[in-house]
Formats: sequence, C-alpha cells, structure tokens
Amino acid sequence: MIPNRLAVAIAAAFSPALPAWAQAQAQPQPAPEAPARALGVVTINGGAPTSLPTQIPTTMEGVTREQIERTVNATDSEDALKYFPSLLVRKRYIGDYNHAVLSSRASGTGNSARSAVYADGILLSNYLGNGVGGLSFPPRWGLVTPEEIERVDVMYGPFSAAYPGNSVGAVVDYVTRMPTKFEAHAKVGFVSQPFELYNTSATYRAWQASTSAGNKAGDWSWWFNANHTDSHGQPLTFATRLVSTGTAGGAGTPVTGAVLDRNNANAPIYVLGTGTEYHTKQDHLKAKLAYDFSPTLRAAYTFGLWQNDAQGRSASYLRNAAGQAVTSGAISIGGRSYAAVTEADFPQTDESLTHFMHGFSLKSNTRGAFDWEMAASLYDYHRDEKRQNGIGTGTLADGSGTGWNTLALKGTWRPGGMQGAHIVDFGAQQESYRLAYVTTGTTGNVISDVGGRARLQSLYAQDAWNFAPKWKTVLGGRAEAWVAWPGRRESAFSPKAALSYQWAADTVLKASLGRAVRFPTVAELFGAASTASAQFINDTTLRPEKSWTTEFSAEKDLGNALARLTYFTENTRDALYTQTTLDTESNRNVSRVQNVGRIRTRGVEAAFSGSDVLARGLDLGGSITWADSVIKENAGFVAVPGDTLGKQQPNIPKWRATALASYRWDAQWTTSLGARYSGRQYRTLDNSDVNGYTYQGVSKYFSVDLRLRWQVSKQMAAAFGIDNLNNYRFWNFHPYPQRSYTAELKFDL
Repeated sequence: MIPNRLAVAIAAAFSPALPAWAQAQAQPQPAPEAPARALGVVTINGGAPTSLPTQIPTTMEGVTREQIERTVNATDSEDALKYFPSLLVRKRYIGDYNHAVLSSRASGTGNSARSAVYADGILLSNYLGNGVGGLSFPPRWGLVTPEEIERVDVMYGPFSAAYPGNSVGAVVDYVTRMPTKFEAHAKVGFVSQPFELYNTSATYRAWQASTSAGNKAGDWSWWFNANHTDSHGQPLTFATRLVSTGTAGGAGTPVTGAVLDRNNANAPIYVLGTGTEYHTKQDHLKAKLAYDFSPTLRAAYTFGLWQNDAQGRSASYLRNAAGQAVTSGAISIGGRSYAAVTEADFPQTDESLTHFMHGFSLKSNTRGAFDWEMAASLYDYHRDEKRQNGIGTGTLADGSGTGWNTLALKGTWRPGGMQGAHIVDFGAQQESYRLAYVTTGTTGNVISDVGGRARLQSLYAQDAWNFAPKWKTVLGGRAEAWVAWPGRRESAFSPKAALSYQWAADTVLKASLGRAVRFPTVAELFGAASTASAQFINDTTLRPEKSWTTEFSAEKDLGNALARLTYFTENTRDALYTQTTLDTESNRNVSRVQNVGRIRTRGVEAAFSGSDVLARGLDLGGSITWADSVIKENAGFVAVPGDTLGKQQPNIPKWRATALASYRWDAQWTTSLGARYSGRQYRTLDNSDVNGYTYQGVSKYFSVDLRLRWQVSKQMAAAFGIDNLNNYRFWNFHPYPQRSYTAELKFDL
C-alpha cells in the first residue's frame, strides 16, 4: 500500500518546466479549438518541434532553450535534465565523460543501457555496454553543448514501437538549433568549487568558451558550433584499508595522515589518499548542413567532433617520519601493519580521445497521405587511448576502432489525410556495434584483448486511431532479431498499447502498456577488462532482460498550469545487473554481470507546472515520485543464497522530488531557485551497503540551486549561479561536487 503521506505530498508536487506535450505532426501548427486537452496532445506553437512520437498518449515532459537559460546553470548538455521528474544524471564534475549515466523511475544509475538518448535523431546512448566499470558507457553528452539546444523532450517508458528495448526507462530527445536567418552567438563561463573532504582542502575550477553561427539562404541552411572546456574536478576515488586487517608487530614504514572512517558496510577503515582527480580539456565541434530539394523534401548532414585529453592524478595522505609522502611499500599505522601500498592505490592515468559522429537524413514532409524518412548515423572511436601508471609498470588500453552505426527507414501513412482517424507509423531499423579494446604493457606485450560485435535488426508498426469523439488508442508492435559474435542469436516481439479518454474539457485520462526486451551489450558478454585495481568477469550466456511496463495518468489543465498524477509499474525478468564488490585481500574491485530473476516496481508520480502562478512573472514547477522496487526472484546471490530476495533494487530511492521557482522581475532580470531531493539508496543487490555517506556508498541528498540572469542589452546577457547552495555532502560511489559558484557572459547577434 502507498504510504498515506504520499497523498499529502502530491498536493505540493510540481514538474520541471512547462511541458512540451508535443504535436501530432512534424511542423508547428495553429492552436486547436477547445477543449485544450484534446486526447492528451497539445500543439507546440513556437520553437522547434520534438521528434518524439507525441501521438502516443503517455507521459512526456519537455523544456525549451529559453527556460534552460533562465533556470539552469548548464555547463554540460545533461544539465538540461536536472529538474525533470524521476530523472538523475550521475554527473560528478564538469565535463564528466565516462561516468555520467542516466537514471529513471525504475532504472538506476548503473543501468545506462535502459534509457535512450538522441540528438536530432542521432543515437547518443552508448549501447556497447551498460553502466560504468573497467570500461564505461554513458551517453555521449559531449556531442551536444548547452548553447546548441533548442529544446529537450523526454518520453517515459517503452510505449513507442519505434524504439528498441533500451527505451524501457525513458527516451530523451535533444533538438538542436537550425536557423531561419543569420545568427551568431558567443559565451564564456567560469565555475569555482571549494572542496573539503578527509585531508583534501582545495578549490577546483573550470572554464568554458563557445561560439556558434548559422544562416538560411535560399534552399541551403547551415549551423556551426565550437566549444572548449578546461575542467579540474575534485578527487573521486580513495585508497583504503580495513582497520581489522592490521596485524600486530608494526612492520613496515610508520606513517601518519591516514583518516579514520567507515566503509559502506559500516566497518572501520583508514583512508590513505585520493585517486582519479581529473583535469580534462575537451573540444567540441559541430557542423550541420541542410538542403531543401523542394518545400516537402529536405536532406540534412551532421558532423560532430569530440576530443578529450584528461589526466587522472592521485595523492597520498601518508607521511613518514621525515614528512615525506609515502606511495609504496608496507606501512604501519598506530603500531599495526597493513598491506603494502602499490600503484593500484594511487594510479596515475592519461587519456587521449578523439571521437567522430556523422548523421545523414532524407525526409519528406508533405503533410498528406504519406511521408517517409531515411536516416543513418555513425559513431567512431577514432582514437581512444588510456595510459595508466609509470614507466616500466604502465599499461596502454587502446579502444580505437570501437563504435556503432545505425540505419532506419521510416514511413507515416494517413489513410484519411491530416484530418483522418488513423496515423500509421512503420519502419525497419538496424543497429550495429563493435567493441575492441587491446591493453598492452610497456614492452608491447598483450595483457588483454577483449571485444565483440552485435547487431539488432527490427521491424515495427503502430496505429494511432481516433476511434470515437473522446477516445484515442495506439496499438503497435516491434519484432527484433539480435546477433552477437561469436555465438549468440535471439529474437523477440514486443507489443505496445495506449488509450486516452477525454473525461472533461480540461481533463484527460491515459493508460499505456508496453513490453521491452533489452538484449545484452557486447561489453556485458565479452568485454572483460581487468586492471591492477579491478577485475571483471563476464558471462557469454547471459539472457536478455524482458520488461512489462504500465502507466495510468490523469492530466488536468488549470488554465495557466497543468497537473498530472501517474501510477506506474514495471515487472522485469532476467534483469541484467553488474554487481561490484571489494575484495579486501587484494584491495581490488571484482565485478560480474548476472541475470536477476525478477524485479517488481510500482510507484506514483505527481507533477505540476504553471506560468504566472500566484503572481505575474512567477513560474512554478516540480515533481514528487514514490517507487517501491524490489527483487522478488533471484537464483544468484552476493554472499549466501537468497541474500538478495526482498531487497531494494540498487540505485532506486523510494522517494525523490524536484522543485523549481522562477521569477521575472522585469524584461532584464530573472531569478530561479531549484531544489532536488533523493531518499536513501543501495548500490548492492543484497543491500549490504548500509552507510551511504562514504566512498562506494550511495547516500540520500538534498541540493538547492540558485540562478540570477541579467539581460544587459538586446545582444548581451550575464548570469551568476550557485549549485548545491546548501553545500550538502552526498555520494554516489564517488563524492558529488560541493557548493559551486558559476558565472557566464553571453553575446547574441
């Protein structure tokens, strides 16, 4: 039963911004006649239209470029999702390129392959793997900058047949700028983060600069964007020793500086020093070109370049009698001896990455009986090298040549034209993935050679049918054939259904049902890549995970506001989960992917958004979500058989909430105050990590953000912000940033 306090909390619930309850067509149209909430679909009257299938009556939320500029201290594209209901991006520092994974209602931050992120129809989600570990697979956020974004939309759940089973959590769609006349922009920004933790006390800084320009002349239009980021993040990992592993005798170098703490299992530990303090320099280049063959046929090409040079540095807290740092050898703390300090405790890494993205589409827009689209994309790890530790003992991990490509043929048939009762979408799709990582030693000897290939081919169709004046249904299905080399082949069919009823002129009721099959990624099957500090064990016989998701919503139009209440469920069999534990004997993380028998999730989400609420110029929005996500069946275990049964799914809190208030003082000044909350979580399948406020723990959090924007002139704008204003110290395996001060200056021509 849902706790009674939820009913009280719902009354104060808000959604992140005026939602983009998008249009049923591909181009903006005039606003419809009353009732305003006809079948749960509202036409967008300005800005770029979303590419999401908005004829499906299910939950969608959105935010526009103007709203982002007013309310979000956006240093990376994922920041645009900060106040969306039930979403969290595990962003650890500015420019986080290898751990910023997306979490949704029933998919934790360890399950990046359970959400889909696109930009202008090009796949940014990295389905080479799932989550983070020895190899990390977050969406390629760096291929979109905040300055490019025209709008961002999110569809919750796997309710469109047009997307693969990876869409089970959410589908995120970035629409970037494509000008209708000449425009040019420039922006500089700076961030400062004073940080104190254990024996670390320092200020970490980042700065950014970007420029963009575009034009439309005749049948040609183009857009260009360049961005440079120089970011120094706080320490993210820590070398530790269990106090209980010390032995009497005092052998080894007597040291001071170790900090006494407790690990995530609440056992006493010594923190010996820091690791993975990244200093990253990133360059982004985006070029888009479009040509209109006719008023109804457009070709478009997108080129993206993302380059990253990062140094990961470590620092020892340990000091010998002479005050010198101790980074190797046996140590003695308080008269007890501990395992020798090695390079695995204090790794030094250097990474050099150059990735390319290409996208091409040819699309018709007759707005008649039939329209079609052909789209292809390629993402290429042109250069991907990571060097760890020093001369003589170092390794080089080379992933060059890794990447994926997609091809899609889509059609839309309207038997009765634009005013007909049916809109039929159908298509064929193919996604191909190649993972190739070779790790060598200093002499060129091969330490590991991992990788593999996978291909997903799909056919889908769905029919949006207005079968009665107040009723609409969407019925569809997706057939998929999956191959992984060497040696795997599977197929699946996923039905989809949705129904909406116009209960009153201002109220719509909606229900959605969808099956999603998420096939194992190449890295989960074949990507074992052990390092000096971590061991990864993979199982090539993993079964695909199969989810049934339902959603029931009521939406009410309040004139200048919109309220929504949603009940959702998800039942997942053979869930694919990475379990990481710390081997205290070797001080190494040991990870393996396993199938979890069944996970059941049920929850309620309430959302509200409004403009000019209570007072003219005051916009309010926010959300509150309660979710009960429990492991119901599992033949596997962590320590002893049955130790995961009845336990909470990792990284899914029971409670989470967002709130955002924005006030327009006049035409020049705006202020926004945002807040985000998440209840306690677990990282392990057996919920043994009872202490969240430590390294490798997952804590609850409450963070408040402030933004002040000044439109200096028609061309010039300045903004100042504070993220984590209340300086809440929280963790998601790694420590999140502490209070951070941001400043930016923007010029628009």
